[in-house]
Amino acid sequence: MTIDITSSADEVKTQLEEESSVELKKLGFETVNVNVTAPAAPQQLSNSVSGKNIAPHIKNFVMVSSGKGGVGKSTTSVNIAIAMAMQGKKVGLLDADMYGPNIPRMMGVADQKPEIEGNKVHPLKAYGVEIMSMGSLLEPGQSLLWRGSMIMKAIEQFLRDILWSELDVLVIDMPPGTGDAQLSLSQSVPVTAGITVTTPQEVALDDSRRSLNMFDKLHIPTAGVIENMSGFICPSCDEESDIFGMGTSEAVAKEFNTELIARIPIEPAIRIGGDTGMPITYHQPDSETAKRYQEAASKVLAFIDKVNAEGGADNSAVQPTTPPGVSACSTGVKA
Repeated sequence: MTIDITSSADEVKTQLEEESSVELKKLGFETVNVNVTAPAAPQQLSNSVSGKNIAPHIKNFVMVSSGKGGVGKSTTSVNIAIAMAMQGKKVGLLDADMYGPNIPRMMGVADQKPEIEGNKVHPLKAYGVEIMSMGSLLEPGQSLLWRGSMIMKAIEQFLRDILWSELDVLVIDMPPGTGDAQLSLSQSVPVTAGITVTTPQEVALDDSRRSLNMFDKLHIPTAGVIENMSGFICPSCDEESDIFGMGTSEAVAKEFNTELIARIPIEPAIRIGGDTGMPITYHQPDSETAKRYQEAASKVLAFIDKVNAEGGADNSAVQPTTPPGVSACSTGVKA
């Protein structure tokens, strides 16, 4: 008997061979030959710093980052993940923002708790996306008073101990800034693409440059910049007005040899969708904003294909950096 499967995992192939042989012999077959044909394992990007990929069953990792908070990074992560799922991809969404885990509410699973199986945890599911967040493990309103080393360990556990499926893409909503979480992720898995989220104001753009510079230092291929709050769409007349600026992120993207992949306007439906767990991309797919998220998702998926076709990225030599003129122990704090 020949079985053709879509999984490239050796353990899946072995299990099918063994269980099929047992069941066929129960039916009376004396000689059983089971041939399981599987696709080649996806090419994994190299990560020579840690020498490990702790989630090899996930094909691609997308880091959604921002230089500062409040620019709509989580909203972007939610809608990009849903758009990819709507385009037929098997998608996961990891909320790595431990101190401000908003993904459960925005995905409509705030009242659900994940199922625990031994030392592993099953991700929650909504809108065709697998979801995991620290917010799903804490009591509502509970604060997380953790040092950086604990955050880094938690990110590793979210990758290793969550029973993710064989995903095409895991979208990772990072905390704002450029610190422990970003470094830990880049040392744990090969990140296929980075997205920087910003708003048009110069203050936000200054921080966006730091986020893009971080991708360079971590050797993460940059898919592009998403500009949030780019104009305002009036809910009464659908007219788009420029109130905070529009398109100013394009120049910053060019500085770092990348592109502006989407301009997402201010639209009341986005805020309502996030507060009620009814994301605009899924519940209002014909809206202008949903169309822009779908276009952005398509561009990111095309970029992922391009990176993989070129042999993948090299997240090598990733080490914490110290600003020029500042010694590692100048703060007086011992490591």
